Amino acid sequence: MTASILPPTPDAIARAVSILRDGGLVVMPTETVYGLAADASNAIAVAKLYEAKERPRFNPLIAHVASFDQAQTEGVFNPKAIALARAFWPGPLTLVVDVNPDGNVCSLARAGLQTLALRVPAHPVAHSLLQAFDGPLAAPSANPSGQMSPTEAMHVQADMGDRVDLILDGGPCNIGLESTIIDVRADTPTLLRYGAITQAQIEAIWPGVRLSDGNPEAPSAPGQLLRHYAPKARLHLNREQANPGGSLLGFGAVDGTLNLSPQGELIEAAANLFSMLRQLDAQFEDISVAPIPETGLGLAINDRLRRAAADR
Repeated sequence: MTASILPPTPDAIARAVSILRDGGLVVMPTETVYGLAADASNAIAVAKLYEAKERPRFNPLIAHVASFDQAQTEGVFNPKAIALARAFWPGPLTLVVDVNPDGNVCSLARAGLQTLALRVPAHPVAHSLLQAFDGPLAAPSANPSGQMSPTEAMHVQADMGDRVDLILDGGPCNIGLESTIIDVRADTPTLLRYGAITQAQIEAIWPGVRLSDGNPEAPSAPGQLLRHYAPKARLHLNREQANPGGSLLGFGAVDGTLNLSPQGELIEAAANLFSMLRQLDAQFEDISVAPIPETGLGLAINDRLRRAAADR
């Protein structure tokens, strides 16, 4: 049976909370992508989430909470981590911290690690749901593992409609790329995943950011698997024309079948990335992508594209 898509009315939020407390799965919009939410304290619910996504259980989940105060009940924050949280929460930043022994997030959601990835989302529907639920929700992107993240409710219904209990429709995601992930446990912050908050923005508050040299076979945070965010079509990067019979996803002056941003604006390109890849993937078996600048938000866009294009 395909899950219903409901507007985020008070009655729908209440229904979603009831489903979550009963160990079910609810899809919620965030400013980044749509998330598949489960009660992060309930190991059985988290196991259902892993099964629905077909996600490797060694790949940890992000726990979403309603506020920084609630985040502090789940994780241990040093002064610099607090500064980042104050600057960017609510928003598209995930912080990896040590687990608070008194916290509620179950071991399975953390993939057995003694660290925890935490985020306070800015989307009003996600915020309303988290406030009403009053506890941490594990919420990876609402798509089968390794495939493209959903930025509209209909994407989720098409991909996973028979695996979830309810989909809350908050409209198109305004960012369209997953959150930036920073490990803040050491004296130097480590960038684990590029995202909407740029490295330069982090550096402005905590200089000395280093890039992760993590093992994709044993990820310490979501989004580190080598092949991820992938369409079914074969993907070719940094191209200025399509292969015969294929399509071109343009950017700026390099036009194509679709164009991420005719004006060459990275914010617009990020918001359109997964949606346009989905459109082309439905029509073509071969997709070429125009060059994207390796600056600012372009670093996150190129990170997603490289993982999507990794050898099958």
